[in-house]
Amino acid sequence: METQQYIESGMLELYVFGTLNESDTKTISALEKSDSTVKNEIISIEKAILSLTSSFAPAISVTLFEKIRLKLFTTTDSKVVQLNAEKSARSNYLGWAAAVALLVGTGYFYNQNKTTSSNLASIENIKNGLQQTVLNLELKNQNTSAALTVLKSASTVVVKLNGQAVAPTSSAKVYWNKETKSVFIDATNLPIPPKGMVYQVWALKMNPLTPTSIGLLADFKTNQNRMFAVDNFNDAQGFGITLEQDGGSKTPTMTQLYTLGTVI
Repeated sequence: METQQYIESGMLELYVFGTLNESDTKTISALEKSDSTVKNEIISIEKAILSLTSSFAPAISVTLFEKIRLKLFTTTDSKVVQLNAEKSARSNYLGWAAAVALLVGTGYFYNQNKTTSSNLASIENIKNGLQQTVLNLELKNQNTSAALTVLKSASTVVVKLNGQAVAPTSSAKVYWNKETKSVFIDATNLPIPPKGMVYQVWALKMNPLTPTSIGLLADFKTNQNRMFAVDNFNDAQGFGITLEQDGGSKTPTMTQLYTLGTVI
């Protein structure tokens, strides 16, 4: 059989796959050593197989497959490798190539799935964050609208609170609408409280002097307009603001009295 006939017969593919009988394997093996055309065709078939398997495992290179092939075909014995061993080696080589492709391909698709899951989780977090932002804006708009209503009302009493010994440059304003029972504190001129501390607002009755807590100025750093809604207290004769530990206090800490004012 001529060289071209061997190439066109499909025997070289069977030889590479290791499925030829022993007689034909010997013939092709001899031709591979003596005929460069046959040898190049066999190499071309092997590369095509590698290309096919690597397409299922995009993370692995042809170079790595070539290293596997060399290890499978390399022997420490200086003698000629027996033909049945060569046949087995070629079968093993292709089997290893397929196995490696499957393993790497599985890892690739696992990582792709993991990345997709991670991206979905990130999108869900962003969605939740946006929903929370919208909710916060809605609450802020509601508070702003309520504060403007109180400020513009003719029934609103404005009580100025002056700075005291601990903070003489501080001041605040109380907007108290006796009809709607709404009380807002303008804390623009109060310094940002230290970490672990919070401003507490007190409604005062003078005879005898009786302070009653009507709220905390919480989230001071995030409330950019420094306008806070607090509880109403009927017949208050004055208001004061003290600096207390987080959570507030049952009684005002007079050494931390920041502002104080009376209702005119």
